[in-house]
Amino acid sequence: MRTIQFREAICEAMSEEMRRDDKVYSMGEEVAEYNGAYKASKGMLDEFGPKRVIDTPIAELGFAGIAVGSTMNGLRPIVEFMTFNFSLVGIDQIINNAAKMRQMSGGQFTMPIVFRGPSGSAGQLAATHSQSFESWFANTPGLKVVIPSNPYDAKGLLKSAIRDNDPVIFMESEQMYGDKGEVPEGEYLIPLGVADIKREGKDVTIVSFGKIIKEAYKAADELSKEGISCEIIDLRTIRPMDQEAILNSVKKTNRLVILEEAWPFASVSSEITYLVQEKAFDFLDAPIQRITTADTPAPFSPELLKEWLPNADDVIKAVKKVMYK
Repeated sequence: MRTIQFREAICEAMSEEMRRDDKVYSMGEEVAEYNGAYKASKGMLDEFGPKRVIDTPIAELGFAGIAVGSTMNGLRPIVEFMTFNFSLVGIDQIINNAAKMRQMSGGQFTMPIVFRGPSGSAGQLAATHSQSFESWFANTPGLKVVIPSNPYDAKGLLKSAIRDNDPVIFMESEQMYGDKGEVPEGEYLIPLGVADIKREGKDVTIVSFGKIIKEAYKAADELSKEGISCEIIDLRTIRPMDQEAILNSVKKTNRLVILEEAWPFASVSSEITYLVQEKAFDFLDAPIQRITTADTPAPFSPELLKEWLPNADDVIKAVKKVMYK
């Protein structure tokens, strides 16, 4: 094992897959000459050249469409959005072409595309640059949605996403690119659709994903001082969702708190809540609690932003509520 940054894990995953398969290529704004807006493709232009690491114009709809067309001709593109806020410009190609082409062609075309880049709040970037769209994309049949929370998971999941024959939405975070973590020296894959129990516990299940899961870890540390044992599940993949992992944990702890960095209405936590009430209702000893951002556009003010984003104190309050403390 060695310790590397999140951005290095992303770069290693892409580079290894491009060495393995010459049909894989990368494209997006500043991915080549600038080594990526967040340096997640550093050195790739030098190794693979401008035909496989391609700088695009600021035209998300255009290069998302090019990716779809090239996939139908046998290539396997990795499309970087500088932020998923900009993916909205190209969302027609993602939703109406990438996600549907396999079905509409009667299986004649597979669609091995990865759309990747940062998502969610990155600090004081205000309303149009601080959005989490995982529930939007996960609502679309034909798309897979992955959100890693650490370098180890990021590398293993991204390699699996690149090899997958369906389009994968791979969401990262500007605030995680500098995070460090242990990653094996050799090749490894993490299958899509498999959650990970990051911490075993017996009193309450906390389900989360992406960078906001760090607040769950902080809360669990504080709650342990009061004798409350939290089990933390990192979904890693939003769709397909590992329902079994969630249900098994709730059947053990009998209480559930869901933490996500997105608006509350029609959220991932809404889907999980429905799942648990349908399939594990008799195991619940308290109503499910969910923690989301406030139901408003993200504020620019640093003080308001603190109130808008979920934090460890919110998790502690929710856990104590389901524990009736």
